Amino acid sequence: MKLKEKYIQISMVIITLVMTILRFLLNEKGRVTPDSIRYMRFADALPTIDNTITPLGYPLSIRFFTYFAFDEFWSSKIVGIISFLLIIIFAWKKDFYLKESIVVCSFLSFVSIFSATLSEALMLPFIFILMYVSNCIIQKKWTKTKSILCLTLSLILIFNIRYSALFMIGGVGLFGLLSFRKNYAMIFITSASLAVVYIVLYKFLFIDQFNQNYVNQVLEIGLKPTSQLLTELFQGLATSFNPFIHMSNPNGGIINYGIYGIGILNISLIVFLFVKNKLTETEKFIILLGVSGIICSYFVQYFYGIDPLDYRLLAPFTFPIWLVYLKKVFEIFRLKTYTIGVLSLLSGMVFTWLSKGFYLENRKEISIFLKSEKLENSPLLFYVDDVEDLEKVQIAELISTVNPKVKFTFKPQDTLQKTTITTYKVLQKIKIDKNKYQ
Repeated sequence: MKLKEKYIQISMVIITLVMTILRFLLNEKGRVTPDSIRYMRFADALPTIDNTITPLGYPLSIRFFTYFAFDEFWSSKIVGIISFLLIIIFAWKKDFYLKESIVVCSFLSFVSIFSATLSEALMLPFIFILMYVSNCIIQKKWTKTKSILCLTLSLILIFNIRYSALFMIGGVGLFGLLSFRKNYAMIFITSASLAVVYIVLYKFLFIDQFNQNYVNQVLEIGLKPTSQLLTELFQGLATSFNPFIHMSNPNGGIINYGIYGIGILNISLIVFLFVKNKLTETEKFIILLGVSGIICSYFVQYFYGIDPLDYRLLAPFTFPIWLVYLKKVFEIFRLKTYTIGVLSLLSGMVFTWLSKGFYLENRKEISIFLKSEKLENSPLLFYVDDVEDLEKVQIAELISTVNPKVKFTFKPQDTLQKTTITTYKVLQKIKIDKNKYQ
């Protein structure tokens, strides 16, 4: 039985790796977003600080691989692949949620994250390490000093990849408070407190040095009504907990009932299994980490502008919950549980093929355009009147994979400059192969 399971695991890891690569190669813009443009531009500018909207961790990781003759785009893909492999290798070495990690990472939503130029990919392995560290603390495997040091460093590392790690720091502190009668409670409280001290210092010593008005610029009350936020939360959770399809049809339709239905059914099963089965202290911590993160992600939208909650933004918090959930499912169905991952990979293959666009062809075309305009290495402005206009923005996204020095401009007068690019100017000279779905 163990030999058979080993072959299943190896096969799934290999297929997931191949799917991750195909996911961005069969995408017309290589799985990049407006956020990706900022990350790659930041990485290209280092050691100059381009902005403080994002921490240094992810851009630094991209920058590191550029020293091996890769550009920022390919470096970001290497970071995503290594992030996936790091989870699997760490889980295997430590014998910690290995089966569950293999299945979760095979889900199309997580394949999409590892294949994208986004910081969530790098965040996930460090969240996994945080869970392992916490498990060692709860099981009293380490001394108090080592426990505080490792837990604090884990929290600080995650914060330096994404600011949303603040929610995880809150979850760690909350777990300590709820476990105040346990002898490890002060370890969690102390580590969370030290991480908060680091964040305060980070704010004054890093953010304020480059943008003293950062907090005032990003905080705004009443950005969206509660009715809209609740709808987006429902849609985000329903798609995040659907192991087969991670996005709904933006135009609506009956297919969305099926997509949301699977997600809601799965959430119901998660709640049922967590209530029915006795949870270990480590499992309670992992679930609290995920649930508190989702709750905080929702409420922060009342005064901090972020994209609508979806599988990507919720991934750092759904990931821990998925692991505990699948552990319970494995206890019931054993090897049959791998079927969920296999079906997700199959649905991912179908989705990727049906919506295919050829990135390498588009990269070639955009490279020819930039060279003809002598703009392949120049700082560029891309004019767009609405950053939500995906048809126009995807040209900028594609350009950034060849030349990361791209910034958006909303001023029509800027289009008179030679270094300002518009969608019309590009499509007048080249043809872009487009996906049917974003």
